[in-house]
Amino acid sequence: MIEVEIEDEAWSAALPDVEAVVDRAACAALGAVEGDIVILLTDDESVRDINARFRDRDRPTNVLSFPAAASAFPHLGDLTLAFGVCAREAEEQGKTLADHLSHLTVHGVLHLLGRDHEEDAEAEQMEAEERSILASLGVADPYTADEHPVGDL
Repeated sequence: MIEVEIEDEAWSAALPDVEAVVDRAACAALGAVEGDIVILLTDDESVRDINARFRDRDRPTNVLSFPAAASAFPHLGDLTLAFGVCAREAEEQGKTLADHLSHLTVHGVLHLLGRDHEEDAEAEQMEAEERSILASLGVADPYTADEHPVGDL
């Protein structure tokens, strides 16, 4: 089950079908994996606060992933996305907000499933998985030559 909580109405104003976009991307990333995810769509200040409290980085970022402990199953974890950061990145990168949000949701869910990009080989594998999932959703490859890297995930 994917639970989408909209804390910042700017998400709905900019993207009226935002819940459907997030749900579709999260389900595609989960594939056959069973479990629950909570996705919070909020503002930059809330993400900045969460990032500072839990990651010692006092700045907003596009998406934060918080995997749940194995003992919390079926809960797999939580994602938090900042509207301002995501909207700015989409505009800077010449993407629709829906496509960028789909990418960041897929990226975040893969983190909840244990994927990472700390090492080059891990990054290549994770990016390939993202490309494949996004292609199945009709979203263009987010890792083109002029692409900016995904934030503080």
